[in-house]
Amino acid sequence: MRRATLFLSAAALAALSACSTPTVDGSPTPTSGGPSPAPSSSATLPPGVPKVEHPIDVTRFKHEPCTALTKPQVEELLSPRAEAKPRDGSAGPACRWSIPSTSRPVVDVIFSNFEDSGTAKFYAGKGTNFKLLEPLEPIDGYPVTAYGVIDIRSQGDCSVALGTSDTQTLGISSTLSEANIGKKDPCAIAREAAIRVLATIRGGN
Repeated sequence: MRRATLFLSAAALAALSACSTPTVDGSPTPTSGGPSPAPSSSATLPPGVPKVEHPIDVTRFKHEPCTALTKPQVEELLSPRAEAKPRDGSAGPACRWSIPSTSRPVVDVIFSNFEDSGTAKFYAGKGTNFKLLEPLEPIDGYPVTAYGVIDIRSQGDCSVALGTSDTQTLGISSTLSEANIGKKDPCAIAREAAIRVLATIRGGN
């Protein structure tokens, strides 16, 4: 079951990349001399797509994705025993937090390599690329959207997109422990993780 879940997560990322229009990353190299300027958020959005009024520059976190969650935040979400493992795939730099010698629970955070149509691409893919597309309660004005190539919430898995500007999102996924499948909403847990990630990346700007 876990192997199937990993395959579906990879498929979701592939679909996300497929409906994007990659551009050359011209972001400046982060420095320690104060906060980086926020990216532009002047994109014209289709009707119904939420706008990000205060875009966030996530460049520094792309270089160190495992700093997106602090140790206390990881303990709240998973366990004091949870460990972080960075990786760099086609979708972008990412970090996975999990408990050693177990396959569940897991929290993943992925920083997209692509600056494109942001949250709008998920709305555009509803019913085609994404069988699951459900807006969740925004976090302090930042849109959160549950999405999936197929709906595997009943298996204890959910991915959400957190809009950090009108042209970029970051992905956060939650995999519940076997004991919590059917008892907790994996999208609610993914949103809880998004709350903590947002607090961290806003504090870093």
